[in-house]
Amino acid sequence: MNEALLSSLWAFALASLIVELIPGPNQTYLAALTLNHGMRAGFAAVAGIAIGLGVYGMAAALGVAAIVHESDFLYQLLRWAGVLYFLWLAWDSWHDEPDGKVEASSDARAAQSFRRGLITNLLNPKAAIFYISVLPGFIVPGAISVFAQTVLMSVIYVSIATATHVAVVLLAGRLYRFLDDPRYRVPVRRGIALVLVGVAIWFLLASAR
Repeated sequence: MNEALLSSLWAFALASLIVELIPGPNQTYLAALTLNHGMRAGFAAVAGIAIGLGVYGMAAALGVAAIVHESDFLYQLLRWAGVLYFLWLAWDSWHDEPDGKVEASSDARAAQSFRRGLITNLLNPKAAIFYISVLPGFIVPGAISVFAQTVLMSVIYVSIATATHVAVVLLAGRLYRFLDDPRYRVPVRRGIALVLVGVAIWFLLASAR
């Protein structure tokens, strides 16, 4: 592999790690979900988030992400849809699993968590901005095609993001074992709902432009 390209890929990997180590909506959502429903639900959401990030990576390679970035209407549409979705998740968490109700099967919960992880990322225009504003700075002219470099860097970013998300779920999962008690379930669930409202506000402010 071209030495300049290899150096650029290492630099991009380091930049991606730094970005992912900064707490954001994804990490907060995964921690809240895992505390509420356990590690299986958390890992399912990690998979959904990874696919969502991968979709934006391919969109960047094909130039679609640039269209979203340039269109204020599309950007704001995704932004507000994301805010409303987080608020809906908060409402759902507040009312989910009332006392005496049997919890949904783990398979159904995992499938639901996967879908929610995917949707939260597809409605996040900041993911597109990362690919548009950060990734191009690491492209090496004349090495391999820009498309191939974009795909390669997208794989690197998704891999690093997924590794950090898995770490968040593992840490939150250790607390879940102590909180999985009927006496604490309702207050914990409603506390998590309030956290998700905070995530919605955070998302709104962080994605403003």
